[in-house]
Amino acid sequence: SDLGLSEVTLQALRAKGFEEPSPIQAQTIPLLLKGEVDVIGQAQTGTGKTLAYLLPCLCMWKFSKDPHPQILIIVPTRELVAQVVSEVEKLTPYMNVAVGGVYGGTNMNTQVAMVLQGLDVLVGTPGRIIDLAASGSLQLKDIKKVVIDEVDETLSLGFRPQLLRIFEFLPAKRQTMVFSATLSEEVADFLDAQLLNPARIEAARAGAPLDKIDQHLFEVPNFLSKVALLKHLLQ
Repeated sequence: SDLGLSEVTLQALRAKGFEEPSPIQAQTIPLLLKGEVDVIGQAQTGTGKTLAYLLPCLCMWKFSKDPHPQILIIVPTRELVAQVVSEVEKLTPYMNVAVGGVYGGTNMNTQVAMVLQGLDVLVGTPGRIIDLAASGSLQLKDIKKVVIDEVDETLSLGFRPQLLRIFEFLPAKRQTMVFSATLSEEVADFLDAQLLNPARIEAARAGAPLDKIDQHLFEVPNFLSKVALLKHLLQ
């Protein structure tokens, strides 16, 4: 409650059993809730950065009869799309928020129908977002919050042209939030060109051990035994 989150959001967090924010959440949420500055957050996977951007975005969301999304979240893989959509659903049981995920490698017509029904939050991979926007099915003119999560991985997968194309569809007046595990020279150059005097928050440098993740090492003599062990662990 000290972070300034809305009561409906706090209710959802209590239901999930969350009591204390992680460092990236504590540093990022109050800043984003001001709604005035772009933010670059550097934090590893497992540090809670998904909630660090979802919570302020949902707190600042306002109901609209307009079917076009207000919040756009760009991630590099379909697995992350599913994960972020699931998190939005868990955080909005007391809010009338419609969320949907889009990604390539699957039937676009199904996703077109979902988008045309109306969404408040759209989560997607860069290529499919472009496909939908270029076809006219997806309107991005009402976007107020843009999040690029795992921007380092997104750029390393070759999505730079798609990201630049997405920016062309977006309104000039928006708040942009970018999260990355690493800030390489390529990532830094890209962000400097796209963001205006962003605030930078570094909560967990890549390579530093995470307190909340247990790591285990299994020594195996060769590739075949590695495959056999992996299969056993997965089963």
